[in-house]
Amino acid sequence: MNAFVSFSCRIAAGMILLTGMAACASTKTHSTASPATAATTDILLLGCSHLSQLYKAGNPNSDVLTPKRQAELSAVLDGLQRYQPDGILVEELPENQARLDSLYQRYRQGQLDLSALPGGRSEVYQLGFALGKRLGLARIYCVNAPGGTSQSILHEGRNIELYKQADADWHTFSDPFGQRLLAGTSTIGQFLRTINAPATLRQLHTLVYRTPARVTGGTLKPDEMVDAAFINPQYVGAEFISVFYNRDLKVYSNIVTTQLQTQQHRQLLIIGARHVASLQGIVSDDPAYRVVPTARYLGH
Repeated sequence: MNAFVSFSCRIAAGMILLTGMAACASTKTHSTASPATAATTDILLLGCSHLSQLYKAGNPNSDVLTPKRQAELSAVLDGLQRYQPDGILVEELPENQARLDSLYQRYRQGQLDLSALPGGRSEVYQLGFALGKRLGLARIYCVNAPGGTSQSILHEGRNIELYKQADADWHTFSDPFGQRLLAGTSTIGQFLRTINAPATLRQLHTLVYRTPARVTGGTLKPDEMVDAAFINPQYVGAEFISVFYNRDLKVYSNIVTTQLQTQQHRQLLIIGARHVASLQGIVSDDPAYRVVPTARYLGH
């Protein structure tokens, strides 16, 4: 009988120990998972062609500084203002932050003539600065990363015709957007809505981040942004993709570290359209973020 009681006590003690361990484990799991399940930051990714590069001397339709285009930009800003971002992020390198801060302060004080500033037609100023001033934001943040390069560096290898055809298809699809803008038959708002349409972003993403993986056994054209010593010719297409994706990951790092530093809750990123679908995928996998549909603030 005493042996049975002793055995029962050992079982009871073991059950208590296991229950306690389970409770601790449950508590630990809950405390670890809880912060990761609550998205605390919204981000709107606005894809944009570089407005300063659209400019053609002698063609007023290409000039965002004309009264007509300025009115169209104002309408775009009206929509973006409804988003009420507390952080505006632009495609400038962080090492240029001091220069951008100086320009932005002059702009807020009405002391910066964008028509006289080299690159003053850029979306950094025409959208980022203009919206920041409207919202009374103290700073515009640089989150770009080095690594930008030409898509033409992928030029040879097995199945290269697939990439060349995809590039031709992209131009057939997208060139009319710019042509309509330059002809004066579309507004900047319509131009931006078309660029940020899911079909546009999907086709551009396929061209840069999917189709090249099918190209093997070749080389990349020399490029100062690409370390050729680390390129494996057997996977030349995948290596090409990695150049672009590596830059996107660095931009993502700049986005999230800016958020940690500033505690922004509603970020707006203005960046070249080529990056948008890639960054959407990266940021969507971050449980601390919610990607906001761009069309909600660009109209229909």
